[in-house]
Amino acid sequence: MSKTVIYSAQAPEPIGPYSQAIQAGNMLFVSGQIAIDKASGNLITGNIPDEATQVMKNLEFVLHEAGMNFSNVVKCSIFLKDMNNFPVVNEIYGKYFSVNPPARETVEVSRLPKDVNVEISCIAVK
Repeated sequence: MSKTVIYSAQAPEPIGPYSQAIQAGNMLFVSGQIAIDKASGNLITGNIPDEATQVMKNLEFVLHEAGMNFSNVVKCSIFLKDMNNFPVVNEIYGKYFSVNPPARETVEVSRLPKDVNVEISCIAVK
C-alpha cells in the first residue's frame, strides 16, 4: 500500500509535525482543520458561523487537492470548545452534506489549538 502526503496551497499550513492529509490506497485521512484563512493569514474566532464556514472551506481545499469532494467523505469528527455552539455548527456543516451525510461524532473539549471554538477532521474514500 502506498502512502502519499496531500498538500493544498489554499489550506492553512500545519501548525505542528503533521500533514494536512495522508492518502493511503483509496482512503484519505484529513487532519483536523481550524478557521485559519490562508489568504489573509487571519484566524477567525469571533463569530461561530464564520469560523465553522472557514473550517469547512479548509477541509474542501484539502479534499479537492486529493481529487475528492464532500461526497467522498465517509466519517467526520467535530470538536467543539462549547457544546452550546452545536446547533450553529451543525447547520453550517449540514450545508456541505445535504445528501447521504457521513458518519460523525461531535464532542466538547476543554481546549483546541490556538484557542479556536471548532475543529473538524474527516476520512474520505475514492
